[in-house]
Amino acid sequence: MKQKIVGFDKDEDGDWRAELECGHYQHVRHRPPMIIREWVLSEEGRQEKLGVELECKKCDPQHPADARL
Repeated sequence: MKQKIVGFDKDEDGDWRAELECGHYQHVRHRPPMIIREWVLSEEGRQEKLGVELECKKCDPQHPADARL
């Protein structure tokens, strides 16, 4: 199910994750060469992605909202 990005934070390992409007989090790592997401490294880049929809893999099986760190 598509959900909009409403914010960002880092997990306990320091990896960026998107907070989705449904209350779930999804990692948006930048780990070249496998994952290229340079936009996540800057505040400006992250702000530009607010409102973008991601496929939430936790909504379809109806998982409860994730806990905030």
